Amino acid sequence: METKQFKAESKRLLDLMINSIYTHREIFLRELISNASDAIDKLYYRALNEGISGLSRDDFEIDINIDKDARTLTISDNGCGMTYDELENNLGTIANSGSLKFKQENTKDEKNENDDIDIIGQFGVGFYSAFMVSADVTVISKAYSSDEAWRWHSEGVDGYTIEPAQKDGHGTTIILKIKDNTDEENYDEFLDSYRIQGLVKKYSDYIRYPIKMPVTKSRVKNEPKDENSAPEYENYTEIETLNSMVPIWKKAKSEVTQDDYNRFYKDKFFDFEDPIKVIHSSTEGTSTYNALLFIPSHAPYNYYTREYEKGLQLYASGVMIMEKCADLLPDYFSFVKGLVDSQDLSLNISREMLQHDRQLKIIASRLEKKIKSELLQMLRSDREKYEQFYKAFGLQLKYGLYSDYGMHKDVLSDLVMFISSFDKKYVTLEEYVSRMKEEQKYIYFISAETIERAEHLPQTELLKEKGYEVLYLTDDVDEFALQMLGTYNEKQFKNAASGDLELESEDEKKENEKLAEENKELLDAMKEALDGLVVSVKLSTRLKTHPVCLSSEGEISIEMEKVLNSMPTDQKVQAQRVLEINASHPVFAKLSELAKTDKEKLKVYSELLYDQALLIEGLPLRDPVEFSNRMCELMK
Repeated sequence: METKQFKAESKRLLDLMINSIYTHREIFLRELISNASDAIDKLYYRALNEGISGLSRDDFEIDINIDKDARTLTISDNGCGMTYDELENNLGTIANSGSLKFKQENTKDEKNENDDIDIIGQFGVGFYSAFMVSADVTVISKAYSSDEAWRWHSEGVDGYTIEPAQKDGHGTTIILKIKDNTDEENYDEFLDSYRIQGLVKKYSDYIRYPIKMPVTKSRVKNEPKDENSAPEYENYTEIETLNSMVPIWKKAKSEVTQDDYNRFYKDKFFDFEDPIKVIHSSTEGTSTYNALLFIPSHAPYNYYTREYEKGLQLYASGVMIMEKCADLLPDYFSFVKGLVDSQDLSLNISREMLQHDRQLKIIASRLEKKIKSELLQMLRSDREKYEQFYKAFGLQLKYGLYSDYGMHKDVLSDLVMFISSFDKKYVTLEEYVSRMKEEQKYIYFISAETIERAEHLPQTELLKEKGYEVLYLTDDVDEFALQMLGTYNEKQFKNAASGDLELESEDEKKENEKLAEENKELLDAMKEALDGLVVSVKLSTRLKTHPVCLSSEGEISIEMEKVLNSMPTDQKVQAQRVLEINASHPVFAKLSELAKTDKEKLKVYSELLYDQALLIEGLPLRDPVEFSNRMCELMK
């Protein structure tokens, strides 16, 4: 019997396909099952279009058998089968896809409206992935309505043989002689029934035909005779259907219960809690796809670490192509889990990765809009549930506001929330603006480590006296995000601890300027005493009961300084600090007196007040021992 050489490609190409194209060896089973499904589709298509009786969808199946002793794994189907010429052309010529040719021939007729046929294979290379795990491969095939069966056999790059064979019924049987183990590779795993079941579940769970395999189970043969004896067991074999066949995401929403969604989510994505939101959508048009997305009720333990991988499972016509397709989700929606199934995607030659084409971008864009829409609906219709979601993932939304120079602010600005000074509850920016006082020009905020600290900061005294709402920012990213946002509904953000709050009347401004001029010598002396620690000392317009506070000038606030300097870099930044003095406080009268009578003590008082302001801000003291000594000196 003559050994034929592969026609189209060299040994190097086959070697490249086996060793380089496929990242994971386990993928071979997905490819062979997909090919079997294609073969059944072709015959079913013929039955529908040619009126062949006696062939219904229920007649078709794919069978898997394991023989550990012979080290063989067999995949069989009762599809269209192959003639001698088809074996020669499809298996003897690498990258010659019968499925692609079939699809092209049957889509030329624009009147063909049969949507039930969807051939997965495109490149004709999937079959050769079998050689990644096989020492040799045998294919026995008999075309439908033919009396002849043929046996194709190959041990890899040296070529193949084709000879007559015997086969009952039409279809194709592929017999893989699994390689022996090596020091680097454990091939025995592909002879383990549990491993094979797992691979079918992972990659081919939604192939539309049943995938069956004999599974060995154990049952009680004889019950124990007494309490001191054990039951006697026996093994038996049962034919099991390994795949679900009908994907939950292709069912009508009316056919799926919330319990069905919850069960699917927890099984598929290994969560112990139900999702807080399910998004089930089907889209047709320029890009046709089904999406089933879930918003978890809590953040995974590693969510805010580099180890966390975002991405949706990607299916092509029910066959899983990628475990995590990161390109389908923007970073700020990386908490979403789920899957996308499309027949319009351009796959690469190994069907493992996706070409970054227009279709993928269209799907990603639509998913982004859908996720935002669903979150907004949750925010407006179920506030309690949204706040539960926000406590878990709101930080990620705020990172999204800040990242990429604020280019995502139109997507995210309506979704973020902050704690309000009014009731210590979450408020959206839309809600804040809607209840601003008529004369209020700015959206005011203050940054602090906790809500309690923010509540007691002296810089907010004037705002609260006027009844203005203040946003309490407690996450490191908050102030950076609002700075990147800039405005909301044409209202600027203003830090209650930075610059001029612009709340005084003209008369109050003139009075304050006059008072500052009268005390210029005192303020200059205090600035000199602090020796470069502040850019200025001035009379405060924001303090009411507290004697002193720190504010800042310029773009970097004191809170931003703390955040930036906590990062592991050699470069440190410092805000332009301003020491503000309350002219109505009794301490100010004492300072005025010392400016005339005791310049040395004024210096000590200035340093003490500065250290007090540092403590209020949660900043470290310059010299705790010196601060303690000064306090003791005053107490004497």
